[in-house]
Amino acid sequence: MNQILYAGAIGLFLTLIGTPLLIKLLARKGYGQFIRDDGPRGHAGKRGTPTMGGIAFILATLVAYAATKVITGESPTYPGVLVLFLMAGMGVVGFLDDYIKIVKRRSLGLRAGAKMAGQLIVGIVFALLAIRFADDRGQTPASLKVSFVTDFGWTIGPVLFVVWALFMILAMSNGVNLTDGLDGLATGASVMVFGGYTFIGLWQFQNSCANALELTDPASCIEVRDPLDLAVVAAALMGACFGFLWWNTSPAKIFMGDTGSLALGGALAGLAICSRTELLLAVLGGLFVLITMSVVIQVGSFKLTGKRVFRMAPLQHHFELKGWSEVLVVVRFWTIQGICVIAGLGLFYAGWAAS
Repeated sequence: MNQILYAGAIGLFLTLIGTPLLIKLLARKGYGQFIRDDGPRGHAGKRGTPTMGGIAFILATLVAYAATKVITGESPTYPGVLVLFLMAGMGVVGFLDDYIKIVKRRSLGLRAGAKMAGQLIVGIVFALLAIRFADDRGQTPASLKVSFVTDFGWTIGPVLFVVWALFMILAMSNGVNLTDGLDGLATGASVMVFGGYTFIGLWQFQNSCANALELTDPASCIEVRDPLDLAVVAAALMGACFGFLWWNTSPAKIFMGDTGSLALGGALAGLAICSRTELLLAVLGGLFVLITMSVVIQVGSFKLTGKRVFRMAPLQHHFELKGWSEVLVVVRFWTIQGICVIAGLGLFYAGWAAS
């Protein structure tokens, strides 16, 4: 429990004091946000706001995790390190995308093929390593079974697992990326989901099969490798994003950029895979799914019928064009995300209680 508190507090402190330093550095170098001309008119005033702010909470999370291990004397675990690797790796891909946008002054950044290749390389490495490094109980960081609140069904094998893991990683990283269109929206939503995963990791640790002899009902134990360390990673991310939100909320002094959004999506997918809650992530991260689906519906409808369902996609911009203020959209979408996290935790507890 102390590890969780240390990780969250250190992550929060580092982004609170570190983000303004990053803002000054990025502003001095002229690394400002490139705003699309076809976006909502109200966004034109955001042009030039420092971007690549994801650097702040990526570094804060890594330092918070390492510092927590030094303070408590606990050793890092493979699941925790792998989730951090996935976060940092996706962040590097996003950083390259942001850097090209800034240097070449074009809104598209990396070519689609190059961006996808980078995501695939990081995702494949994560997936292959996640099914290795078994502990003395034979548990690897990830399972070869699909999971909801725990593993179910048949073993899908390593090849299909890699494909499934890549789908999750790409879906979540791009889902967070699409959500990152309004000040604080993606950051605040991510704080809630990481808070949910902090709770899940702690609950799984208290009911882990590794502690079966200490449980009142060993038959209901949960098979997850090092869940407490996953909670530590989630807490570090939650604290770091919370501190970043202080500077990212409206009016934003800095944007996370693709550096941050791809990293957060990767971290969410990694936590879901390693905590055996893969399908549950669709509920916990319901806002990201909703916004992603709005884009799918918009593109699909236009290609099939030539008509648009929304005034603009992603969904948050549709409501802006309907006259909602940016802050109103963000607060209401945060409310939706909060409901999703509560529903996800309810399903998690119900699934555990029924087992």
